[in-house]
Amino acid sequence: MKTFLLNKSLPKWIILLIDQVITSWAFVFSFLLIRQFEFTDLLRGHFTIYVGLYCLVYLAVSFAMRIHTGLIRYSGTDDIYRIFSAVFISSVVYGTAVALFVGPMFHLRSVNIFVVLLVNFFISSSLLIMLRIGAKALFYYIKRSTGGVRETVLIYGANGFSLLVKQALETSGMGRYNIAGFIDDNPSKVDKSIQQIRVYRSKDIRRLHNSLGVEKLLILSEDLKAPSNQKLVERAIELGVKVLTVPPTSEWMSGNLRMNQIQDLKIEDLLQRPPIVIENKKLYRDLKGKRVLITGGAGSIGSEIVRQVLNYKPETVIICDQAESPLHELQLEIEEHFPDADIRLCIADIQNFNRMYALFKEHTPQIVYHAAAYKHVPMMENNPSEALLTNVLGTKNLADLSITFEVEKFVMISTDKAVNPTNIMGASKRIAEIYIQSLNKVSQQAPQDGTALSEKQTRFITTRFGNVLGSNGSVIPRFRSQIQKGGPITVTHPDITRYFMTIPEAVQLVLEAGTMGQGGEIFIFDMGEPVKIVNLANKMIKLAGLTPGVDIDIVYTGLRPGEKLFEELLNEEETTIPTHHHKIKISKVREYKYGKVVSDVNDLLSLCKNGDELEAVKKMKSIVPEFLSKNSRFEELDAVTE
Repeated sequence: MKTFLLNKSLPKWIILLIDQVITSWAFVFSFLLIRQFEFTDLLRGHFTIYVGLYCLVYLAVSFAMRIHTGLIRYSGTDDIYRIFSAVFISSVVYGTAVALFVGPMFHLRSVNIFVVLLVNFFISSSLLIMLRIGAKALFYYIKRSTGGVRETVLIYGANGFSLLVKQALETSGMGRYNIAGFIDDNPSKVDKSIQQIRVYRSKDIRRLHNSLGVEKLLILSEDLKAPSNQKLVERAIELGVKVLTVPPTSEWMSGNLRMNQIQDLKIEDLLQRPPIVIENKKLYRDLKGKRVLITGGAGSIGSEIVRQVLNYKPETVIICDQAESPLHELQLEIEEHFPDADIRLCIADIQNFNRMYALFKEHTPQIVYHAAAYKHVPMMENNPSEALLTNVLGTKNLADLSITFEVEKFVMISTDKAVNPTNIMGASKRIAEIYIQSLNKVSQQAPQDGTALSEKQTRFITTRFGNVLGSNGSVIPRFRSQIQKGGPITVTHPDITRYFMTIPEAVQLVLEAGTMGQGGEIFIFDMGEPVKIVNLANKMIKLAGLTPGVDIDIVYTGLRPGEKLFEELLNEEETTIPTHHHKIKISKVREYKYGKVVSDVNDLLSLCKNGDELEAVKKMKSIVPEFLSKNSRFEELDAVTE
């Protein structure tokens, strides 16, 4: 029976009939009330004409306004407004008809019909609204009683959006949720009730967890960025309360929240910072109508550069990568979200100069974002030749071709591991930084022999930042996979820390730095505070509703080859210069002479191509004196160079 009531709704004609019975009874009662229940007098009068005419008028008005078509169980304020309107319009039409036509036609005796209509307005409206509220309450009562085990939840906020979340839980939650209260620290709202649900302070969450058995906390993803709210979320996680996020209202389907849009809180959500404000107008001027080449375009950073650049209406975006499948996936995504964009997909290896030359010649890019690189520290420690050929030779190929083909701007993505490098990957990126900085200096001055490298100057810009959340092969996806498998989580060292930044945030800063750069700068980004990796692991275990050390163990495996305990954004000899953007600074680094750099890089690449790894690494250490290997087979070379 309960299932039948939940799944079936009354036919429209029955709702219309019930409404007609209610309004007819209300009019009769109002008429009798005004006539002081003088039944004998009423029978001799024209009572039936008054009642019959009102029934016909209300039937016509309610049918025209489709009062009977809504599902009673989902009645809201709009339905209440329509009921008031229907009864009011019926009263106006009926009163006008009686005064101007029916009264004179039938010689009706004088009766204060307008007082009857006034009383009837309040009685009819109240009964019609009570019917809908009662039916709605009955529906949710039955729904809750058939929902099995119910979860007790709190909703963050006490505003219109929070009420919409509450409504979504009630209408789509299949009776699974018991809403215990709202959380809001606004003094004007605390300890008050909204729709019979109380508003509590955030500090009350422990008491509510203990006394009411609160199991979940729902919070708008937009609200996670506030520091005070992050403290609330962390307090909830410590208590074992599962945190769910609600997407921004702009992503709700037709203004309504769907249950499948409510997601478990991810560790990335906790590490987010306030949104970055960038100069969109300046970026639009720089990128609109331009031919833009993005290397490593199918990778984590490169693909996000593609997405963001496409928003600024470039003429063409050339996406270069050697990974076929990710490039294909990106193509499908772009075709779906940017159907009018002109994109050119190029499968190519940046080590191959001839292939890159052909690419530049065919597409003549005006702006280059160079994100192609090998980045995994332990893997590059075991394959130094490949690290050098991609990160150094590949960069040199692209930079030289950018001058040949008069590229306006060349923006290279570097890494914080290039600062005081302790591994092959970081040192190779530092050599790439040195090369394009020295090349920039030459490109912006006339050669002494009277020839010119190019009629136009290419501006070479470097951006340097740390780890990005959720990138391919990063620690967060790995921890998530280990938790799903039941553990253990592997951490290299209990004291290891890293800087983190979201991919969209990093790319926004790359675009902004590229716009403000005049050439030769190394821009470093505000990465926030470093995060202790073991704390990150503990949080991820708790977010999964598990207990560290009980459900999931953390195992320390030791530092990997070339790995640091702490990353740096500057070395001791570097200083910074502020820019107009508070999250971007310019690093003042040692300058190198182009001739010397070219000679050293060519010697390095020759050693690399000859397969002499030890000599190649020794040459790297001479180019970058601060490069001191750690936990690596190349540590023996440091004793030689010191």
